[in-house]
Amino acid sequence: MIQNWRHLPAPARPIAAATTAAVTAARAHDPEALTAATAGLAALDPAQTGLILGTSVRLLLERAHPDGLDGDAVRAVLERCVRSAAAWHPATDPHVVLHLLTGALGVLDEDAADVPKPDARARHAALLLADLLGGSPVEEILTAALSEIERTQLND
Repeated sequence: MIQNWRHLPAPARPIAAATTAAVTAARAHDPEALTAATAGLAALDPAQTGLILGTSVRLLLERAHPDGLDGDAVRAVLERCVRSAAAWHPATDPHVVLHLLTGALGVLDEDAADVPKPDARARHAALLLADLLGGSPVEEILTAALSEIERTQLND
């Protein structure tokens, strides 16, 4: 399904489009397409991109673990994602995936010295989302994440 994202606020449209392209490339195991898509994603506003991608990851984790997420579950997600991605994308870095997971769960120090660069975060976010989504459409989780962000901002 091709999504034009016209229903979204203007700042969210390029993030949703770039994320969709990056996840599609990750699902296809296409390193060149992934590099191109994540370059566009990494060039966007890091705060907005991080909020949307982090919320998407958190929602997927909550859906997969409705009774709560513990350390073993996070470790299992980390291992599965890294193994799956490393099979076709040798530059997969477990540290970056862990950074994304802890950030999505709100237990990350963004001021730490070892924060991955935007291109690495974008690439690994696409790999993580592709893994967590399984066969589900990326559009659904992005729409859910943006709705939750909007609700949170309206209630603050």
